[in-house]
Amino acid sequence: MFRQWIGDAGDALVSVFFPGGCRLCERLLTRASRLPICDECLGSFPALPARVCSICGSPAVATSTLDVSPVAGDPSTAILPTCLACADRTYRFERARSYAAYRGLLVRAVVLLKFERIDPLAAYFGNRLASLAIRDNLTADIVVPVPLHRTRERERGFNQAELIAREAARRLRLPLKPILLMRIKARPDKHILSLDERWRITRGAFATRPGSQVDNKRVLLVDDVMTTGATLDACAAALLEAGAKSVVGLTVARAVKHETPTGIGEQLYPRERL
Repeated sequence: MFRQWIGDAGDALVSVFFPGGCRLCERLLTRASRLPICDECLGSFPALPARVCSICGSPAVATSTLDVSPVAGDPSTAILPTCLACADRTYRFERARSYAAYRGLLVRAVVLLKFERIDPLAAYFGNRLASLAIRDNLTADIVVPVPLHRTRERERGFNQAELIAREAARRLRLPLKPILLMRIKARPDKHILSLDERWRITRGAFATRPGSQVDNKRVLLVDDVMTTGATLDACAAALLEAGAKSVVGLTVARAVKHETPTGIGEQLYPRERL
């Protein structure tokens, strides 16, 4: 604890005497912090609304289930709001939630974290995910980051999902299990994938390591971005097959489309392709 305090104090002094620029907007950082992003940029990340799909966390909630009250005051009879995609599809994860919409400066922040190891930024995101888990009562026994394929992780030197998960686990006081899950099929080098391709390449792409202890565990699965849910779904399938009791997904960002009057997009992918 003392060593961490000394490190934080040293970084703060460096930022005071040798101030740098925000890594997103290049404005001069005026506060003493290890996080190389200004408060204006952090405040611009588009938070998702409170009303989201009860399953996948999409803001595109079907209007037919927005305000359905329980019968005779019994909460168990209430119909929870879902998006059209979840009305047609069954995911292997129980629920998924995200911190903010994947647009604007958040896109640049996530890309920055993918290719540069900026631990304070990963810790910032992990802290936000822990707050989200507490707010939505996402209970778990262990935290597991979505793994990179060994070739990709060797190239980068780190896994950004693990860096994010580490802070989330610390704040939630849960064990972090970064080597429990592994990616056994590499992602193709193609940068832009269709929705069909996303589901196809993730099918069977993950497995638990031999000897891993996951029996009857509730897993909090952490990643940086959720686009279609294919990656979380494939990871959840591997964990459940290994004996996990349940899997809940947490991601920093959520890909959204079609702007609404509130400024948050709705994810309205074609039903047959999600």
